[in-house]
Amino acid sequence: MLYLSLFWEFFKIGLFALGGGLATIPFLYQLTINFPTWISNADVANMIAISQSTPGPMGVNMATYTGFKVIGILGGLTATIGLVSPSVLIVILISKFLKHFDQKWYVKDSFYGLRPTVLALITYAVSNIFALSLFNYTKIRVVESIIFLAIFILYRKFEKIHPIIWILVGAILGIVLKLPK
Repeated sequence: MLYLSLFWEFFKIGLFALGGGLATIPFLYQLTINFPTWISNADVANMIAISQSTPGPMGVNMATYTGFKVIGILGGLTATIGLVSPSVLIVILISKFLKHFDQKWYVKDSFYGLRPTVLALITYAVSNIFALSLFNYTKIRVVESIIFLAIFILYRKFEKIHPIIWILVGAILGIVLKLPK
């Protein structure tokens, strides 16, 4: 039954998280409420950091991590299959009707409404990550805030440096400074 629940929850995420990996974040935060034994807010923040610094799609990495944490290897596989199944099914259906599908006014218009909606969901997720990373209830995490500002400013100044370098710098700083959890 746990496998079916895991599959179903991630199937719903895959079906409704329009906009890529970042769009899955609000759904993962909802999982922390509905299934607190599966993942916590801190787990979501850690998954985001790990998913951003490992190969593969962010949503798939998060599904695999959560499923593995809940049940093990088969759980990771179950959650991942649940997450990608809607996309596979939708692509198959759309490909059958593609010539007629993309010219419909209601399809084009619906995407204009979806864009700001997805942006709102991603912004909400970013605000949660921001608060979790830089604030500890009412106290500002000073060192983390300095790292954030420094990396942000340096990244804006040196945009040509690959993002993986900044991720590695952040990981090294975390190890060297032994930042509290």
